[in-house]
Amino acid sequence: MTDKNPWEDMMRQAQEMAKAFPAMNAFSPRGFEAMMGLMPKELMETFFGNKYNPDGLDARTRLLLTLAGLTMQGAQNDIAVRQTVRHAIEAGAHKQQIIETIGQMALFAGIPAMQRAMDLAQPVLDEMADEASKDKEGDA
Repeated sequence: MTDKNPWEDMMRQAQEMAKAFPAMNAFSPRGFEAMMGLMPKELMETFFGNKYNPDGLDARTRLLLTLAGLTMQGAQNDIAVRQTVRHAIEAGAHKQQIIETIGQMALFAGIPAMQRAMDLAQPVLDEMADEASKDKEGDA
């Protein structure tokens, strides 16, 4: 039997690998988030909605359910929460529906999980509202 701990070996190897790639210090997941595009509503309806299943859930409802699930998990994945909010709005969800979806989860996941999801969603809601007001100004 060996005294070596496989977890310690794995962590040591990961640290050595990080030293070999100095650019890893500058890595930020936000860079990936900026590269992710916004899927058009029609495409979401095709893949996630009820285009091929007319009696099924539409894309907006599915995305609100996804947001509820992410909140239930404690809103641990920042990018997933923000992207889900963006796509829910694109699919036709209103700001109030997003807020209510997250708020409802306080009963099941607790106030801290709800607050974390709301903290992640609020900047996206503000950003999308700013873009919508700019679009309206351009149409005038």
